[in-house]
Amino acid sequence: MHNSIPSPVPPSEEAAFPEDPYFANAGESNLPFVRPLSTRSLGPVTEEPDRRDMDECDTCRTSDEEYVWVAERWRVRATRRPTGLPVALALECRPHLDLGDLPNLLAAELGVMTVRLEKAIRSLPGVAQVHVHRWEDGHSHLRLWFLGRPAGHRDLRGPYLRAWDDVLPPVAENEWRNRLGTVAAWLADFGGRAVVDPPRFNWQELPPLSVTDLLPPGDGAGAE
Repeated sequence: MHNSIPSPVPPSEEAAFPEDPYFANAGESNLPFVRPLSTRSLGPVTEEPDRRDMDECDTCRTSDEEYVWVAERWRVRATRRPTGLPVALALECRPHLDLGDLPNLLAAELGVMTVRLEKAIRSLPGVAQVHVHRWEDGHSHLRLWFLGRPAGHRDLRGPYLRAWDDVLPPVAENEWRNRLGTVAAWLADFGGRAVVDPPRFNWQELPPLSVTDLLPPGDGAGAE
C-alpha cells in the first residue's frame, strides 16, 4: 500500500485552503489598499544581472559607526530614518558572503544571532511579533531584515507588513532612537559593542529640602 499524492490545487483556489501555511494571512483584507485594484503583467524575461561583487559592495564600505551594534563577525544596522514600524533592523555578516556561502562557523552563528535579535526586538514595548525577511536580489552580501510588528493591529499580520510600512506615518524619532539603543544594549550584553547609546531616563528635578522637612511630624514646630 502506498500513499497517494494529492493533485495540485489551482492557484485561484489556493487562498481558500487555510491549512496551507503559505497562504495564511495573505487575503485581500490584509492589504494596505482598498478596491479598485488591478494587477499588471510581468515584463519580458531578461538575463539576470550580475550581482555586485565586493569591490562594489556598499555594505563592505560602510563604517561601524553607521550601525546600531557591531561585533567581530556580525553587524546590525537600522534604516536611516524612522519608518511606520516600531523598528526595522538588518543583520549582516562582516565578511562579503551570501547565505549559501557561509562556512559552518558563521552558519551556526547566524542561527544564534537570528534568535537573539528577534528576542531583543520582540521585548520592546508595543511590538507583538517580528517578521524576518531576505529579499536582496542583486546584492551578494548577506542581509536579513527584522521588522517589528506593532501590537494590536490585526491588519498588519501576514506577508504585507513591508507594504504597510510604506503607507504608515513614521514613528517619533526620539522613540525610534530609544528602541535602537535598547536593542543595541541588549545585544551588547552578549558581546560586541553598542554603537547607539541606550535610552536615558528623564528624571524630574526634586524640589529643594529644608531642615524642617527632615524632622518627624510635630518636632521643631514653633521651636525657638
